[in-house]
Amino acid sequence: MHSAEAPVIETRHLSKQVTGPEGELVILREVDLAVRAGEALAIIGASGTGKSTLLGLLAGLDTASTGRVNLFGQDLGAFDEDGRAALRAGRVGFVFQSFQLLPGLTALENVMLPLELNGVSRRAEATARDSLARVGLTARARHYPHQLSGGEQQRVAIARAFAPQPQVLFADEPTGNLDQNTGLKVIELLFSLRDEHGAALVMVTHDTDLTAWCDRRQRLAGGRLEPADNGG
Repeated sequence: MHSAEAPVIETRHLSKQVTGPEGELVILREVDLAVRAGEALAIIGASGTGKSTLLGLLAGLDTASTGRVNLFGQDLGAFDEDGRAALRAGRVGFVFQSFQLLPGLTALENVMLPLELNGVSRRAEATARDSLARVGLTARARHYPHQLSGGEQQRVAIARAFAPQPQVLFADEPTGNLDQNTGLKVIELLFSLRDEHGAALVMVTHDTDLTAWCDRRQRLAGGRLEPADNGG
């Protein structure tokens, strides 16, 4: 499922290098990529190849050494850190392997947080409750993260990511800390919400169950991004 409209994410000759003890290390070389609304892209590759670095560049969490990243048609290189955050606000969601829930907040409060930060606090609780209901966690709304299983925590994280109805969701190993059965439930949930909201999904993963659901698979190796065989 994806649109023929202009890409929501597009890179041109994107490169990233860092300076280490042994000199310059090239992480990404001349990456060209386009992701359209509603499309699901899996980025695969061995550990340490720069997949998470690429995800951070696409989301504007990091800056390129050379080349450009366009997000929603805007060149991220033209914005400072605050400007990139403003561009993401309410339009970009994140799901991480480690869940990244705030331990001092309940499940409901965790889901409400991005809504309040995006200035919709008046209806934040109702929207957050609806989002938790969609991931089957109404009964866990008042529970804290330590009172939840790993699968439940990731479902809260997904509810938080989708609550503002983002146009793009970035996910870094979203099933990495889950057993296979729980991982499959999380995958079904991600794609159900993708279909409902029409959001693009860009995911870094080693999970072949997850890659099989995606419209496209790209392999990162030697700093270059190339099409991968089905299932990765």
